[in-house]
Amino acid sequence: MATTTVSVCSRTAPPPLPQSAAAEQDCRRKYAPSIWGDFFLTHEPCTQEELSSMRQKAQAMREEVRRMAATSGQLAAKLDLIDALQRLGVDYHYRKEIGDLLRAIYDDDKDQASADDDLYVTSLRFYLLRKQGYNVSSDVFGKFRDEQGNISSDDARTLMTLYDAAHMRVHGEGILDDIIASTRPRLQALLMETNLEPALADEVRVTLEATRFRRVDRVEARRFISVYEKSATRDDTILQFAKLDYNLVQILYCNELKELTVWWMDLRSKVDLTFARDRLVETYFWMMPMIYEPYYPSSSRIILTKLAVKFATTDDIYDSYATTEESDSFTAAMETWDEKAAGRIPEHLGPFFTSFIRGTDNAVVELKLQNNKHADVLREMALNAVRSLHAEVKWRDEHYVPADVDEHLETSQKSVMAMQLLIVAFVL
Repeated sequence: MATTTVSVCSRTAPPPLPQSAAAEQDCRRKYAPSIWGDFFLTHEPCTQEELSSMRQKAQAMREEVRRMAATSGQLAAKLDLIDALQRLGVDYHYRKEIGDLLRAIYDDDKDQASADDDLYVTSLRFYLLRKQGYNVSSDVFGKFRDEQGNISSDDARTLMTLYDAAHMRVHGEGILDDIIASTRPRLQALLMETNLEPALADEVRVTLEATRFRRVDRVEARRFISVYEKSATRDDTILQFAKLDYNLVQILYCNELKELTVWWMDLRSKVDLTFARDRLVETYFWMMPMIYEPYYPSSSRIILTKLAVKFATTDDIYDSYATTEESDSFTAAMETWDEKAAGRIPEHLGPFFTSFIRGTDNAVVELKLQNNKHADVLREMALNAVRSLHAEVKWRDEHYVPADVDEHLETSQKSVMAMQLLIVAFVL
């Protein structure tokens, strides 16, 4: 495929460090450089002609699959279709169709009756409905229990589906707790059997490593495309559409990473960030799964990634770069949320401080132009993160040990900054 070089502003050397900061350079924590560099600046997954052709083919296949969803027959076929669409990562195209199917399955007593004698169908029905938010009773598994209370099966696919379904439990569902406790060793025993097909053995290993709803959707989609391709019951139209759609979405992500790389290189040319981790691509990969669907605008993933990168850099400031006094002044300046406060903090922290405030304000303005009524949450979450990091610096300097786990978590749950980023993702 053709490669096009994208020109960017020439990178200038970072401003010289003040003497106090230069003296600390040698004792900074050393991080390995990014393995990605400027890769996404010149990476072109395909030509415009190829992209246009892929979109046209995907459009035709998407509607063909939509017709399949409208004409699916028996309960087992409906469930398998929904399951395949979700695991292949194309279900976002069919939210209405899948919602209607699951509503009909939930409401139809005949569907429940047809599932009663089939452990696989009962398990998959339970899993998909619980995942959709329906309050399905775990009593549906009662009839499959033997005198010892165990549910047994020699079919690996059935056991894996049962194991996944049981993990949709809520507190107090003893029958699902028992299913997990009894099914896991059975799956482990299956791996020891020599007659288990290699592909099926791989699926069992993946299931034991992480049950289905805990996997990252985009990573699972890429993995499951290869699994589905080898399935004797696959539908080739669905398979080809899943491949095309995955590649189209991947191209979108690459374009977003190109924009982020330009921003990151420009920032590093103006601000000394040699003390911090250079993990832009990894941070994007961390943020993207929260709002991975293409119907979310690229700006959402880009804003979230920029904020996460700045959170990580701020964490490095408090953890391994700034002195206690510098941490105090940086926190006080952040509390004002005013670029003019840069004059009150050490010179070597000023450019990053200004960039943080200005970048967040620009994101807030952009969101408000989109009529986002919760845009100011970005500022609130930034301040929340800074306060928790500063609290940990005080603990360190005072050699303070929290009285109990609850007191520790009151601060540490905030300082890891996952909560703040999740809230921002909801706002976007």
